[in-house]
Amino acid sequence: MALEKKNVTESFTPDERVVTAVQVRLVDGKLACAAAFDIVRELDATPLDVGRTADALCVKLDRCQLGLFGYPGKQGWDQSDIAEQPVPEGLPAALKAATDARGKIACKMAWNLAAQFKTSKMLVGYLADQLGIQIAPCQLGAF
Repeated sequence: MALEKKNVTESFTPDERVVTAVQVRLVDGKLACAAAFDIVRELDATPLDVGRTADALCVKLDRCQLGLFGYPGKQGWDQSDIAEQPVPEGLPAALKAATDARGKIACKMAWNLAAQFKTSKMLVGYLADQLGIQIAPCQLGAF
C-alpha cells in the first residue's frame, strides 16, 4: 500500500528508540526491509511497530527481502538471476499448501519456508509470484 494512502492512527505513539534507529538507517530517505528487521532484533521491537514508526515518520519502506517492492522496475527478481537459481525440491508444493483460500500466504510464512528449505527469501517471493500466490500481510505493515 502506498505510504500516502496509509492512515496512521493517532493512538500510535512511536518509541523514540525506534524513531532514532529508523532515522539512522535511512538511505535516500527510505528504510530497507533488512534494516527494519535489524531494528526489530536490536531493540526487541515488533516488526509492525517498526513499520508503523516508518509510516509515522513518512518514510517509505524499500528493498523488500521477498523482492516484492522497492527496486527499480518494481520487483527485485527483475534485476537478479533469481529465475536461474535451483528450486529446492518440495518448495512449490509447500508454498501451495501454505496458501489460504484467498490465494494468499503471509510474509512471515514465506520467510519460514525460506528458512525451512534453506533458500533465499527472494526465491520464495519469486516462486510465489510465478505460482500466482499473493504475499500478504507484510510483517512491517507495508501491505
